[in-house]
Amino acid sequence: MNTLDLELLRSLVAIQEQDSFAAAAVHLGKTQSAVTQQMQRLEDQIGHPLFSKQGRHKRLTPHGLKLLDYARHLLSINDEAMRSLQQGNLEGVLRIGAPHDVAETMLPPLLAQVARASPLLQLDIHVGRSPFLMESLKRGEIDMTISNRNDSALEGVVLRTSPTVWLCSASYVFDRSKPVPLVLADGPSLFRRLAQEALDGAGILWSPNYTSSSLIGIKAALRAGLGVTARGVELVGADLRVLGENDGLPRLPDVAYHLFIRRNVINPLTRQVFDMLKANLGLIRSAAPPEVLA
Repeated sequence: MNTLDLELLRSLVAIQEQDSFAAAAVHLGKTQSAVTQQMQRLEDQIGHPLFSKQGRHKRLTPHGLKLLDYARHLLSINDEAMRSLQQGNLEGVLRIGAPHDVAETMLPPLLAQVARASPLLQLDIHVGRSPFLMESLKRGEIDMTISNRNDSALEGVVLRTSPTVWLCSASYVFDRSKPVPLVLADGPSLFRRLAQEALDGAGILWSPNYTSSSLIGIKAALRAGLGVTARGVELVGADLRVLGENDGLPRLPDVAYHLFIRRNVINPLTRQVFDMLKANLGLIRSAAPPEVLA
């Protein structure tokens, strides 16, 4: 069986990301004709055309798109292996934070990447509310954190964008003729703000039916049928259902989850792990559970 040439795969990914053969050639430091010849060799190896002409542009065929996914995985594994061998095994303690609502979805693939690249690294995991994790990061109490908040004072990269939905108990009967009984986090909360702004913007009355300082309390109130909340789709489960525009509720904006570190971080361990995770974003995203609106 033939072996795929990583250099050819790297050029394929560059063409897709740069949106043209010419731009990919500049990015790779090659001539356009050299990149074209590489793709011809790759097509000969695969036995299928990878590009089709659409107007003045070339677009990936179904076989090309399929190979692109494999290319990104293979390159990520190759680059991770090279970094690990060149840098040696990192040792020490890395303190990573994550909000409660994504600690079971976004955090595990991220931890798996760190553990695989640096098995000697000790991970200290902090799970809490996003605004408080951000403050802990700024104070130097943790080294990096996942957060649904944004802060230009920190350095970050988007891990994924997640839909925000209205949630209630699976058996809850929603009465659109009454003010929406909200289940809210007390104190600073992005989802609290999104819920209130969406309802106010749509001219829908609401009442703060229940507040809690933790996600566990919010879930308990929802399961008890005390009201409705706005939350990331990660919270959807068999005991909760999604309300939407058919129920008279406004659409909610998506939320971006970032991985943050402090700018100009001094600890080289933190910088190396952060750069490795940035390079492996494709693997982290593909390992996350599918987003299902039940």
